[in-house]
Amino acid sequence: MATLFTPYELRGMRMPNRIMISPMCQYAAHEGFATDWHTGYISKVSFGGAGCVMVEVSVVEKRGRGTYGDLGIWDDAHISGLRALATLIETAGAVPAIQIGHAGRKVSAQRPWDGNGPLGPRDARERSELPWVGVGASPIPVDDRWVPPREATEADIDAFVEAFRQGARRAVQAGFKFVELHMAHGYLLNSFLSPIANQRTDAYGGSRENRMRFPLRAAAAVREALGQDIPMSVRLSSVDGLEGGWTLDDSIAFSRELKAIGADIIDCSSGGITGPATAARVAIPRGPGYQVPFADAIRREVGIPTIAVGLITDPAHAEAILNEGKADIIAIGRQALQDPNWPLNAALALGVDPEFNKWPVQHGWWLARRAGIPPAAWPGNT
Repeated sequence: MATLFTPYELRGMRMPNRIMISPMCQYAAHEGFATDWHTGYISKVSFGGAGCVMVEVSVVEKRGRGTYGDLGIWDDAHISGLRALATLIETAGAVPAIQIGHAGRKVSAQRPWDGNGPLGPRDARERSELPWVGVGASPIPVDDRWVPPREATEADIDAFVEAFRQGARRAVQAGFKFVELHMAHGYLLNSFLSPIANQRTDAYGGSRENRMRFPLRAAAAVREALGQDIPMSVRLSSVDGLEGGWTLDDSIAFSRELKAIGADIIDCSSGGITGPATAARVAIPRGPGYQVPFADAIRREVGIPTIAVGLITDPAHAEAILNEGKADIIAIGRQALQDPNWPLNAALALGVDPEFNKWPVQHGWWLARRAGIPPAAWPGNT
C-alpha cells in the first residue's frame, strides 16, 4: 500500500488517504452565499477520491471580502449553504473541511480575470462593484496601485478576534470536520506577522512577539470554538521571499506558539505580502514541490504535522514526500482543476487500485470493463 493511500488521523478526524484538495477561490458567491457553481465544483473534486476536500476561504466579516465573489461565513444565514457543501463532501467519502479568513488590506479587489488589482471606475461601471477601504496592521498599501488601508485600532483587533471565533462556530454548525485558519498571502493575519506590512509601535507591532500577538489571539479563539474533536490547521506564508520580510526561522518560532495553543497541523505556503497572492510569489523560485522544504523544516524543528502544497502534480513525487518524512498530507490545488480525478488516477499510477475499485461504482464498472478486467473483479462485485 502506498503511503499516499494510508489513512490519517488528527483529533476526531480520520482521512481515508493523505490527499487534500486545497481551498481554491471560485469568486462565484453572491453576498457571501454559495451558488450552483460551488455545488458543481465541490461535487467534481469530492467524488475524485481525495481524503479531504477543503472549501475555499470563507470570510469572517463582510468588510473582509477580497472580492464581491468571496464566500462568507460572517452571518448565520450562510450556514445552510455551507452545510450543503459539507454534506456533499461527506457523501462522497471525504472529510469536509473549510478555510476561514479575512482579506485585511487586500479587500476591494477585482476578480483575477477582471484584472486582479484594486476595484476602480470600470468595475463600478460594468458590474456596479464599488470599492471600499480595507483595514490592516499599518496604513501601508499592497503596492502603489492600491489605496492605503486604515490602521486597525485595538477595538478593531478585538472585533476581529470575535469574528474569527464566530466564523469557527458557524463552520462547526455547518458540519465541517476540519477547519483551517488563513494566515498567509498578505491577508489580515499575515499582514500583522510580516514586518513589511506591520510597522506599528504598540503592543501589536515591532518585535516578532508583538507581531504574533493578534494572530495568536485569533488562533486561540478559533481553537476554543472548535472544541476538542475538530482539528485546526493554520496556513502560513512560510517566507515572504522579500528582503526584510518574514522568514522561515520566524515561521518555525511562530509554529511553536501555535502548537502550544492547540494548532494541529501547519499548511506551508509562501509569499503574497505584496501584489496578488499568486503573482507575488514569483520572488520565490518555483518548480515541482518548491514549498516542500518549508513543510519539512517546520515538521522537523517544531514536531508538528505539516501539509505540503505547491506544484505537486506527479503521484510518485507526492509519495516520495511522505516516505521521506517531509510532510503528512499532500494538498493538490490547480492540478485538481485540470483533473478532478487526480487522487483516483494517482491510485492507478501507484498500483494501489488496478481494478478501479476506489472509483465510484457508476464509473469504475465501465472503466474496469473497458480495461478488460474479468467481471468478478469489477467494482460492485468485490
